[in-house]
Amino acid sequence: MIIANTVEELRVACQNASENGLSVGFVPTMGALHEGHMALVQRAKKECDWVIVSVFVNPTQFNNQDDLKLYPRTPEKDSALLQNNGCDVAFFPNVDDVYPKGLVIPTVELGEMEKVMEGAFRPGHFKGVVQVVWRLFDLVKPTKAYFGLKDFQQVAVIQHMVRTLELPVEIVPCPTLREPSGLAMSSRNMRLTDEQKEEAVVIFRTLSFMKEKTSAHSPSELTVLGSKMIEESSLKLEYLQIVDSVSLKPLVDHWSESATVCIAAYCGEVRLIDNMTLF
Repeated sequence: MIIANTVEELRVACQNASENGLSVGFVPTMGALHEGHMALVQRAKKECDWVIVSVFVNPTQFNNQDDLKLYPRTPEKDSALLQNNGCDVAFFPNVDDVYPKGLVIPTVELGEMEKVMEGAFRPGHFKGVVQVVWRLFDLVKPTKAYFGLKDFQQVAVIQHMVRTLELPVEIVPCPTLREPSGLAMSSRNMRLTDEQKEEAVVIFRTLSFMKEKTSAHSPSELTVLGSKMIEESSLKLEYLQIVDSVSLKPLVDHWSESATVCIAAYCGEVRLIDNMTLF
C-alpha cells in the first residue's frame, strides 16, 4: 500500500492507474476507521482495479468547533486497517492540500435538501460536504465512489451534486453495517461507554418498530409513535422524520415507495444518526 500525504504524492501514486486505464474505486473517509469503512473498501476492491481511500477530517462541514476538536483521529490504526483490507493508496492530506489558496469550487444549489434534518440542525454542513467531495473527486478522478448509507442524507446530496455538475463518477451507496446489538457502526461510537452503547440501541429498536408498523399508520402517526420511543429513553431526540428518499421531502399523510425514516439523537454528549428504508 502506498501512503500519500500530499497532492503531489497522490498524483505520482495514481500515475500507474491512469496510464494503464485502470478503473479506480474511491472511499472518502474522515478516519477513525471501523468495519463499516472496511466493507466499503472491500466492495471497491471487488468492483475496481485500483482502490484509493482518503482520510481527512474536513473542517468546513463542522458547524460546531468542539465537535471538530473531539472527532476521533487514529491515523496509525487507520493505516494498518487499510493495509490489511486491500487498499492500494491511502491519502492523508492536510487542510492546505485540500483547500489551497485560490481554489475555486463550483456552486451547487441544494435547495430544500440542505434545509431539512441534518441541514436544519447543522447549518452549512452540506455546503462543506459538497466542497470536500468535489475537491477529492477532482484530485482522485475515480470511476466509482463508495458511501455508507448510514449518512443517508449526505449520499442524497452527493448524488445531486454529481448530477448537477455532470461529474464522470458513479456513486455506489452501500448498506449500513451494524453491531450485533443493531447499533449502527460509527466512528463516534468510540466516544460511548459500554452502558451508553446499550442505551443507544433504542435507535435501532425504534427504526425496526416503525418499519413493522407502516401498514397500520400514516407517516405522521408513525412519526409520533417513533418519537415517543426515543423520548422515553435516556437519549435526547433532535429529530425523527420520515422523508422521500430522493427529494428528502417529509411525508405526512401518504406513503411513497421510497420512504425512509431518519433519526438524530444525543447519547450523553455524542450525537448519533441512523436511518432505515421502510419499504
